[in-house]
Amino acid sequence: MIQAIDIVKTFEDGITVLNHIDATFEDGKVNMIIGQSGSGKTVLLKSLLGIHTITSGRIEYDGRNLPEMKEHEVRMLHREVGVLFQGSALFDSLTVLENVLFPLQMFGAMSKSEMEARARFCLERVQIAEHALSLMPAEISGGMQKRVAIARAIALNPKYLFCDEPNSGLDPQTSLVIDRLIQDITQEYNICTVVNTHDMNSIMEVGDNIIFLKNGIKEWQGSRHDIFHSNNEALNHFVFASQLYQQIRNVHG
Repeated sequence: MIQAIDIVKTFEDGITVLNHIDATFEDGKVNMIIGQSGSGKTVLLKSLLGIHTITSGRIEYDGRNLPEMKEHEVRMLHREVGVLFQGSALFDSLTVLENVLFPLQMFGAMSKSEMEARARFCLERVQIAEHALSLMPAEISGGMQKRVAIARAIALNPKYLFCDEPNSGLDPQTSLVIDRLIQDITQEYNICTVVNTHDMNSIMEVGDNIIFLKNGIKEWQGSRHDIFHSNNEALNHFVFASQLYQQIRNVHG
């Protein structure tokens, strides 16, 4: 579990982007951070990862406060964290298999054969066929690149998984495959998964625990099922902006 406790983030220009945020991200659930552009969701994700140093508050990983950790403690924590970057961020000069081997070689304590077995297991788990392991990222589709990136993110068997816009650039059908894969892995390994997204299909499909931000303030927290019965005007305006989702809400209501 990750807890954000009274988080404030103010940049050097004096602009406060996160304003006393309290949020809980649960194990075994797809926890989503949603909101319009400029709402603070990316800053919150990067603050949880330690990329941004918060101005005040606590970020607790199962009771361990990130801002108070020493450098070696942060390095140890990062071994428990997997990250799925926007755009996959695979290494162009490495094969599919080599991309997944990379974190194992950097941070793992396995033998060469153990690392290769682990990498192959992760790729098999995300349904990458054997013949694709020797291909370069440019030789596979965008959807396959995302699946390889997920395999790389879980290679070290993380307790915490962060996904930044995992469906960016994908068609709706492929996006659904990625959503369900992230959900399956989260539940199977009881991972605390945090997803930054604006994809309404993802929110409605796999949003177990959703934090909605507006202007740096947490406006609402609940599940995808709770959304249909929310009285929060800002959330409703964001989620049900299209006529299609307004019709869906009327059916559920």
